[in-house]
Amino acid sequence: MPLDDRLLEILVCPKCKGELEYRAGEGQEALLCHPCRLKFEVDEGIPIMLIDEAKPL
Repeated sequence: MPLDDRLLEILVCPKCKGELEYRAGEGQEALLCHPCRLKFEVDEGIPIMLIDEAKPL
């Protein structure tokens, strides 16, 4: 289930407050922060925006 466009407009990286890129494919969804080189997973339509849970790009 893709994230709502309104939600994507307001979400920012919790570390640098920068813009996030939404990626969906192969049954996986994620929000990417290129400056921080972090990937925030989306679990059942809910973005996991915890820095400790982010994975490196």
